[in-house]
Amino acid sequence: QVKELVLDNCRSDDGKIIGLSSDFENLEFLSMININLLSVSNLPKLNKLRKLELSDNRISGGLEVLAERTPNLTHLNLSGNKIKDINTLEPLKKLPNLHSLDLFNCEVTMLINYRESVFTLLPQLTYLDGFDADDEEAPDSDPEADGEGLEDEYENGEDDLDEEVIDDEEDEDDDLEGEEEEDGVDDEEEDEEEDGEDDEEDEADDDLPRGEKRKRNLEDEGEEDPEEEEDDEDD
Repeated sequence: QVKELVLDNCRSDDGKIIGLSSDFENLEFLSMININLLSVSNLPKLNKLRKLELSDNRISGGLEVLAERTPNLTHLNLSGNKIKDINTLEPLKKLPNLHSLDLFNCEVTMLINYRESVFTLLPQLTYLDGFDADDEEAPDSDPEADGEGLEDEYENGEDDLDEEVIDDEEDEDDDLEGEEEEDGVDDEEEDEEEDGEDDEEDEADDDLPRGEKRKRNLEDEGEEDPEEEEDDEDD
C-alpha cells in the first residue's frame, strides 16, 4: 500500500537498484537522488508511478525502460546526470502523460537551441527545467528550491538584527541618562554639604565677641591686628 518511497543517498549495488520490486505496485512517487545509479534497467513495473526523481546520478542512456515500466509518468527529474545528446531523450516520446522534465546540470543543456529542440522532440512537455516554452515558470515550483525562501529569511534576520541594535542603543542611552542624573544629584548634595559647612562656620563666628571675630578674620587674611602693633610700639 506504499504510495511514496524515498531512497535518497542510499548507495546502489554496482549502479543498480536492489530491493525495489513489483511489490511496490501502488507507488505514485519514487525518489532515488544521489545513489550512484548508472541505469534504470532494474526498475520494476510501476503502472501508477507519476513522479520519478533520479537527479545527481550517473545515468547516460537506456531511458527506453521508463516507457515500458512507468507508462503513466508525468514528472521526471534527470538533473545532474550524464546525458549529453538530445537523441538520448527520444525514448521519452513514448510517455504521453509526461509534462515536466528536468535536466539541470546535464551536458545536453549546453547545446545550441537546447530548449527549442527538446520541446520539438517532446511535444507533450509543458515544462522543461521548471519553465514552459514561453519562459513562464511552473506555478507549482518550490520557492525554497529556487532560494527565494532563504532570501526572505535572510532579510528578516537582518531586520531582527537591526531592531536588536536599535534596542541596545536605546538601552545604552537610558543608562547614560540615568548616570548623568545620578551625577547631578551627587553634585547637588556635595554643594549643599559645602554650603552647610560655610553656614556652620558663619554661625560659629557670630557667636564670638566682636573683637575676637575681627581678630580671627584678620588671621585668616594673613594681616596683623593693629592693636597688637600699637602695643609693640609702646614697648
